[in-house]
Formats: sequence, structure tokens, C-alpha cells
Amino acid sequence: MLEYFQTRRAFSTILLVAIFFGLGTYIGLNNRPEINKVVNVLGKETAVSTEADFSPFWKAWNEINDKYPNISKITDQNKVYGAISGLVSSLNDPYSIFFKPDDAKLFQDSIQGNFGGVGIEIGMKDKILTVIAPLKDTPAYKANIKSGDKILKINNLTTSDMSIEKAINLIRGDVGTTVTLTIFHEGDIDPKEVKMVRDTINMPTLDIESRKDGIFVIRLYSFSANSAELFQNAIKEFSASKSDKLILDLRGNPGGYLNAAVSMASWFLEGGKTVVTEDYGSNAKPKVYRSEGYNIFTDKLKFAILIDGGSASASEILAGAMQDYKKAFLVGEKSFGKGSVQEMVKVTPDTLLKITVAKWLTPNGKSISEKGLDPDYVVSFTKKDIENKNDVQLNKAVELLNK
Repeated sequence: MLEYFQTRRAFSTILLVAIFFGLGTYIGLNNRPEINKVVNVLGKETAVSTEADFSPFWKAWNEINDKYPNISKITDQNKVYGAISGLVSSLNDPYSIFFKPDDAKLFQDSIQGNFGGVGIEIGMKDKILTVIAPLKDTPAYKANIKSGDKILKINNLTTSDMSIEKAINLIRGDVGTTVTLTIFHEGDIDPKEVKMVRDTINMPTLDIESRKDGIFVIRLYSFSANSAELFQNAIKEFSASKSDKLILDLRGNPGGYLNAAVSMASWFLEGGKTVVTEDYGSNAKPKVYRSEGYNIFTDKLKFAILIDGGSASASEILAGAMQDYKKAFLVGEKSFGKGSVQEMVKVTPDTLLKITVAKWLTPNGKSISEKGLDPDYVVSFTKKDIENKNDVQLNKAVELLNK
């Protein structure tokens, strides 16, 4: 009999241990930092080290599964994609974005194919979709779209919380079709609808003008693949003109190829001088882009650069380098402030992550991305200037060069 009770007590003890072990395992699995569960849904086993408490995530996951109507129509995979999108949005960086399969395909098609559009470069400013610059002689340019205009709607869709890539895809379309943008222009009381017919967009690059007052003007509209060669030809014409006064107009220039900006800066800087630095923070050593040292001009060169809110990216790199080395003075308005580097990462075979990996710094270490460039001479247009087509910024540059 004693052996019976001992055996039964031992069995009960084992049973209780098994129950508590099972409960502990269940509680542990449902309250540990469960990043592995998220990763496993994607079919991977990568372990991630984090001190974050993931129990709120799984509580929300379970509540959604238990209570959301028609949850059976939403796959776990789509919920994971939504979670990744939320993770990326926590960076508060408008240029970092996660592309789900359909969006990834649209993005890849957009950078490989030829599409109709209206000819505007757009970005985020204070979390609002904003026109960086209209391209010359495009539907947007002819519709009087301006740098700094806020895009509130594309057709009937509001742009709040809309990514730049989605906005681009909505604005693009077949040549001959119409797109309607609801625009708010600074100084206006109410937004207005602007209808434009999509057209084939040919990127303008460069114009030159040799003025009667002896000032040579180069108007650079984009840093395209052939812009460095065109700029070289323009510099040759400037040299042949025997003028020592140069205006480089970068207003409304949304940027383009980094190497083109470095090449252009090299005409004015000694070899080895820093043009721009890619700052990767603590993730990697900074990458420095240096002048190739063409440096054909003497100290007698009088050089002005025009900038405005539409001057972005490569425009800011070139203008920032010239300002820091005191090779040129800047006239106009604060530049846009698009100074970051993005990298494309394949998360899965059919999804993409575009993530900011570095920021551009001027030779003096100023972050272009945070504040843009401040002109040495701030000159703004009044409504009367615009009506009278009075280019007060160009006039100021001419006045300073002629002193």
C-alpha cells in the first residue's frame, strides 16, 4: 500500500512538473521578444538580438486575429508586410520605404521604362508632399507649378501619409491622359486644382548666355548622364569669351548624378579637395568624393551661383562646395535640403526596402539634408516681381559681380 501511495505521489509530482513546464513554455513563447516569430513567417531563421519587449506586438496580433471582421481574408504574410512598413515609418524618414510585391514591381518598372508625366520633381517637406521643381518646358512648367507648392491631392486621392513613390506612380501615366493635382501655393488663401495632360518628358540639361555686360551665364537644369560633358563645353565657351564673371543658375534644379556634381566642382578646385562626404554614422567609414583637379581658374574669377527651394541633391553638393571654399557666393533663397543616400535591399525575392544609409556633408561638415543651404545674399520674389517678370535674384548677382 505504501508503495502504491509513493508511486501515485511520484506520478502526481511528475504530472504537476509537466503542467508547470508546459505553462512556462507557453507563457515564455508568448511573452519573449518574439522577433523570431516575425522572421519565421517570412520563411527565415535569422536570430535578432534586441532588448525590445515584443509582447505588445503579439497581443495586438492575437486581438486582431480574434476580433477583426473577415480576418480570414487577410493573410499572415500581409500582416507581416504591414508590420515592416510600420517599422520603416518609425524612422521618420520620407526617403526610406518598404515595397510590398505589387509596389516593388511598380517601382522597378518606373525606373526601367518610359512613361508619360507632367515634369515635376517631388519630395517631402515637413511631412507634406512638395514640389521640388518643375522641369523646363513640361506640362507642369507651363501650368505655372512652382518650387515649394504643396500637393494636397492627386486626382481624388489625398496625399497625407502617401509615399513619394506612390505619388510618382499616380502622377505618371499614358501620354495624352489627364491628371489633376490639388495645389496649395504659399501666399494663396485656398488650394486650387490644376489639370495637366501627360506628355513624354525629356529632361532639359543646360543653356548658356553671353550677356552684353560681359557676364557669362550657365543655366543648369539637371545633373543628367551627359551634363558633365555639356558643362565642360560651356566652360570652354566661357573661357573663350575672355570674361571673368560667371553666373551658374541652379534654381529649380532637382539634382541627379553625384559624379556629375563632383566633375563640375573639379573645374574650380585643386585636386584632392573634398567636394562632398557621405556620412554613414557609426555603420561604416565615411566616403569622401574629391576634386579631380581641373582647377583652370585663377583668383580673378568672379563667380555667383543662384539657388532656390527647387535646388536639391546634386545642386546642393556643387553649390555647397563652392560656398565652403569661397569660390562663389550664393544668391537667392534657401535650397530644398535633399542630402541623403538610399540603398535598395531585397527583403524577399519580390519585396524591396529602400533605406537611407548616409547623409551628404559639405566640405565644412554641414549636413545638407537637415537644413539645406543658406544663400550669402537672400533675395526673394514679390508678387509684383513675378507679374513684371523681374528676375530680382539674377539682377542682384549681376550687381554684385559688377562691383
